[in-house]
Amino acid sequence: MINDLFEPPPTWYEILVMTNLQHLAIAIALQCFVGLVTGNWWAGAALAAGVFAGREHAQAEYRWIEKVGQHKRANLHPLDALDIKMWDFHSWFWNLALPVAAVLAIAWWPK
Repeated sequence: MINDLFEPPPTWYEILVMTNLQHLAIAIALQCFVGLVTGNWWAGAALAAGVFAGREHAQAEYRWIEKVGQHKRANLHPLDALDIKMWDFHSWFWNLALPVAAVLAIAWWPK
C-alpha cells in the first residue's frame, strides 16, 4: 500500500523528451513575457530566437575547440562553429530550429 504513494522514476525516453521540450518552453515563455509587456510579439520572437541562436553557436564553438582546436580558443575562427560536423540532430533541431519556428509561428499568428 505504501508503494502506491510513490510513482516510478521516469524512463530515459521521458527524460529525453522533457529535456528536448524545455528549450521550446523557455523560448515561448520569453516571447510571451516580452509580448505581453510590450505588446510587440515580433520583438519577443526576435529575442527568443537570438538567445537560442547565440547559445547553440557557443555550444558549437565549444565542440569545435574540443574536437579540432586542440583545446585552445585561440585556434577558433568565428565561422568555425558553423562547420556542419559540429552540429548534430539534437543541437540543430531540438535546441535551435524548433524553438525558433515556434516563436515565429506565434508572432505571425493573427492576434
